[in-house]
Amino acid sequence: MRPSPGRTPIALTVAGSDSSGGAGIQADLKTFTALGVYGASVITALTAQNTRGVAAVEAVRPDFVLAQLDAVLSDLDIGALKTGMLANAAIVSAVARRLAEHARVGRAAPIIVDPVMVATSGDVLLAADAVDAVLDELAPLAALLTPNLAEAARLLGSEVADGEAAAQAQIEALVARCACPVLLKGGHGVGAEAVDLFFDGRTLTRLARPRLATPHTHGTGCVLSAAIAALMARGAELPGAIAGAKAFVWQGLEAGARLGVGQGRGPVDCLFGIRSAPPPIPNLKVNE
Repeated sequence: MRPSPGRTPIALTVAGSDSSGGAGIQADLKTFTALGVYGASVITALTAQNTRGVAAVEAVRPDFVLAQLDAVLSDLDIGALKTGMLANAAIVSAVARRLAEHARVGRAAPIIVDPVMVATSGDVLLAADAVDAVLDELAPLAALLTPNLAEAARLLGSEVADGEAAAQAQIEALVARCACPVLLKGGHGVGAEAVDLFFDGRTLTRLARPRLATPHTHGTGCVLSAAIAALMARGAELPGAIAGAKAFVWQGLEAGARLGVGQGRGPVDCLFGIRSAPPPIPNLKVNE
């Protein structure tokens, strides 16, 4: 569903909370805001984490995840939505079931599925029993699935692709398995270029940008999927949304290298555009 003329585009994120603000719900909402979209959220899990790692995870009860989702979908005109960290099979199944029901009554919006499995720090964010639920229940509803190389390998039960030929074979297998387009992210690969592959079942597109020499990549996947959802909520078709989101993330990574947040792997700077042209601050000095 696309926004009516004169109405504010709205995007929804269904994901986990990152207490340090670099990934998850917090990064998604920043991205929506930066791209001129009103952001709504459904929180699936609480994480105690920072730029150095994840200390603890507390999943939200599936019935309360659904209560949040129902509250949003019954009131807001969602132009696009993304899913991120869903924590366990029960939450994946509940969310997929509700989104399928929503689609059956003619209120479907494009769904971007980011199969968040492991944090940048290496901490596991998706229970092993949830992989099949993502593949069988959630991915078939998606306009796009956005795994990185490690996530694609885990979804397929295979080794991580060690080159573009192997990555191409995996993306073709994922599209066949999930029955949805796939953007296979190559940011965790090696080489002078970071190469993503997009396959819609017919055409394979190679998307490459110079690899940035920065360790500050916390939240990259969240920001990318949120940016795709935001641009689709604004009316972009999928290929244009992917291209625009990749440009946004690349600029955010470049700016994030200088952000100076945290003592570990710092976050992407979702607000680089606002920082380059901050709004004027009024004189708040109290007259004596």
